[in-house]
Amino acid sequence: MNSSPFIWLLAILTLQVYSFATEADDAAAAQIFLFGNESEPPSIDPQINTTINGNRIVSALMEGLIGYHPTDDNLPESGVAESWEHENYIVWTFHLREAKWSNGDEVTASDFVYSYERMLSPEFGAKYAEFLYMMKNAQDFHQGEIPFAEVGVKAIDDKTLRIELEGPTPHFLNILKHSAWFPVHPPTIEAAGGMYKQDSNWTRENYVGNGPFNLKSWEMNKVLIVEKNPKYWDADTVRLNEIHFFPTESLNTDDQNFNNGANHYVNTVPPILIPKYIEDKDPHLRMEPWLGTYFYRFNTTKKPLDDSRVRKALSLAINQRAIVRRILKGGQQPAQGNTPPGIAGYEPPKLVSYNPKRARELLAAAGFPDGNGFPKLSLIYNTSELHSDIAEAIQQMWKSILGIEISLRNQEWKVYLDTLREMNYDIARGSWIGDYMYPDTFLQMWQTGDGNNYTGWSNDRYDNLIRGSFSEIDAVARLEMLHQAETILLEEMPIAPIYYYSRIYRIDTKVRGWHPKLLDNHPYKYVYFEN
Repeated sequence: MNSSPFIWLLAILTLQVYSFATEADDAAAAQIFLFGNESEPPSIDPQINTTINGNRIVSALMEGLIGYHPTDDNLPESGVAESWEHENYIVWTFHLREAKWSNGDEVTASDFVYSYERMLSPEFGAKYAEFLYMMKNAQDFHQGEIPFAEVGVKAIDDKTLRIELEGPTPHFLNILKHSAWFPVHPPTIEAAGGMYKQDSNWTRENYVGNGPFNLKSWEMNKVLIVEKNPKYWDADTVRLNEIHFFPTESLNTDDQNFNNGANHYVNTVPPILIPKYIEDKDPHLRMEPWLGTYFYRFNTTKKPLDDSRVRKALSLAINQRAIVRRILKGGQQPAQGNTPPGIAGYEPPKLVSYNPKRARELLAAAGFPDGNGFPKLSLIYNTSELHSDIAEAIQQMWKSILGIEISLRNQEWKVYLDTLREMNYDIARGSWIGDYMYPDTFLQMWQTGDGNNYTGWSNDRYDNLIRGSFSEIDAVARLEMLHQAETILLEEMPIAPIYYYSRIYRIDTKVRGWHPKLLDNHPYKYVYFEN
């Protein structure tokens, strides 16, 4: 029998099969992770960035003393620190490994001291400076009262770093995973304008990092590419060759790109599609618990939002359960407080609920019965179909329940962040994802003058409880102090908690080393493709 026709048919079928290979398939074969990252990060300087999408990039480029554990948020993973010990959880000594910066310089203990001084220097204006307040005398230095030499951090030698805290902090290793505690390369910072210069171009022109990846290129609003760092101390573990971070603010576009084989990961799924993906048993869909809260901020420096009765009325008029069921559809829970459940040993106060009758009473007591005389206010949110849908629903609730008109304004991500920082708003969308498994990660930010407060709200008793918790020896008493502080926050209501997050995303089935985590921190050094 002549086999030629069979051979030609086999060749044609083979070509047809290979013609269906997508961009994502080709990238996976080359160990290149195509990553949908929501929007363009405002900065990838670890001491300036305050955003989740920025942190996803920073954690690829930089590494602190302690790293993210691949499967358990409560476990420390050795980073630049090879080992450590403590004295009563107050004085911590870290022994640094032989690690290098991407330019070949040794990573030293002095680099961390320099970085913490930069972070705390009031001239620098870091938004996360308060994260370091648990170090002895850090707050006093940040407020200009003492020299940095009195802060509780010291380089004993090139490979030994000692940190003294205000009080016993058993969970300190988990706190050190946050990028506020990452080092920067001092010579690079000095060459780019010095310790205090915020708008330095070192992150674009000469990014020197110490993480598993190096910055390869950055095309604004198009793609940011990182590549494997051969000088990383654990480079043999790293299996990805590159990660391409794509800034896409449209949920639908991101999801379409995934379906068309243009990326391996989409950070959020359009709510309208979630029921369909569930029904179709989409193998890429992931729905997991997530330690985070979605809320609205009130600018308490503006009338009538300076009145807690008005703020409470606006909050109690939000039907959270309807938003979760009709808009989100992904396992989220109505928020009853600021701190979400799930932190061992802490039961958050539950003082937030939908109560239209009480909302109308409070608004009337504040001088606006049935909304009469209530001024025109606006609500801002960063551009997103989801934020828009939620805002429109709440706008209608405020109108029907309270009789007030609130206009809506969506803003591009960087503009939105600038508006928050300048406090040039009335009401603003906000959210917070826990940085570690302890309630103060949700409570520190509401202290007076905190770089992430943005509400103008201030309460001395609240501040004293938060700061006092740093030095409280008894673990139960410390949690009680935080509970009292959160109760004050919810009674004065500078924010309106709306829902607790769940993690909903889609990811390529070939991805390995990516595990469900309550804090959604996934160390890329363990991620790879099984082709």
